[in-house]
Amino acid sequence: MGDPRRLKKKYKTPIHPWQSARIEEEAVLIKNYGLKNKREIWKMEAVLRRFTELAKKVIKASNAQAEKERTNMLEQLYLMGLTDKKDVQLDDALSLKINNVMERRLQTIVYKKGYANTMKKARQFITHGHVLVGDRKISSPGHIVTRAEEEKVAIAPESPFASAEHPERTVQRKEIKPKKKGDTRSKWGRNPRKRRGERR
Repeated sequence: MGDPRRLKKKYKTPIHPWQSARIEEEAVLIKNYGLKNKREIWKMEAVLRRFTELAKKVIKASNAQAEKERTNMLEQLYLMGLTDKKDVQLDDALSLKINNVMERRLQTIVYKKGYANTMKKARQFITHGHVLVGDRKISSPGHIVTRAEEEKVAIAPESPFASAEHPERTVQRKEIKPKKKGDTRSKWGRNPRKRRGERR
């Protein structure tokens, strides 16, 4: 038995760390979901792997216990919001992708509800204790939001970001004036084609 003070990792690192295809996929996930590092991807992959391995185990078995595990697993997938219907098949569980799990993270839910104007801001709101899930303050952006919890996600009433008109919540768009035809001036007012010391 190991030291109880040293918790085991809840994820597995890639066997081949320098695969270009996987690195590109991870880079896209980090950008789209505002992740801090690849460790957050591996944690979500561990959640997905748990259901995939259980589905394969249930498919191989054909006893009453396997049927019970199958029902419980499909119900859990529905409650977590990973499937749209309760009466899904095991093939649907096996076809789940990492994006399905990413969409259930608290950070993604906060952004999609319009509480933050970017994924990065959504992460900041959560880690600084501005987001409530029911009556609890959740400070983990990777918290998996269940169907029951999704409606209870809100900004804390005492938070300065509780107002929907707060500039950190509303999308700020800069007005870009179109350039006139033939206008070669830079934003500093100089003609970039004419260098200092050149004759006009």
